[in-house]
Amino acid sequence: MLIFLFRAVCALMFSLVFASGAYAAPPVRIAFVDTGNTGRSMTAAALAQAWASQHSAHVAVISRAVNLNPYNVVPEPDFVKLLTPLGIDVSAHRAAQFDKSVVNFSDFIFVMTPAHRDRIVSDYPESKAKVFLMAEYATGSPVEILDAYGQSAEFYATVFTQISGLVPMLMEKLPKK
Repeated sequence: MLIFLFRAVCALMFSLVFASGAYAAPPVRIAFVDTGNTGRSMTAAALAQAWASQHSAHVAVISRAVNLNPYNVVPEPDFVKLLTPLGIDVSAHRAAQFDKSVVNFSDFIFVMTPAHRDRIVSDYPESKAKVFLMAEYATGSPVEILDAYGQSAEFYATVFTQISGLVPMLMEKLPKK
């Protein structure tokens, strides 16, 4: 009898929490993916997280690599320098490899190039409906995000401008939960 009463009380409390709106829906979960996760995807994720904080958006953001180099996991210094004036510190970032858990948990996976998309969809066919070219999702135009790795500071600035212009458009298009 006591167990029955306990279950009834728990069921009532559970229904009251959901009916009252006290239960928060899970955030929109997005992953930004590039080759090594030390530049473009890290930068896009940092800008998206800053945007989400500024707009009180219910979004969880991560970034990952499709081809992680275990000897190169720290942020590219030029992107660190470009993010710093915005009050964004990515110095503690460490690159992480894309895997099935990202597919399972992400609502959207944004990639920098068609090659990234093709790699993910080839390795995880069930991800096809979640994987989008970042610029295409934001603007409708299938433009690649340039790879600045090993390029000049000016080239990094060009890529940063490209990413920082796309992130707000992309974030505005995400569904609200």
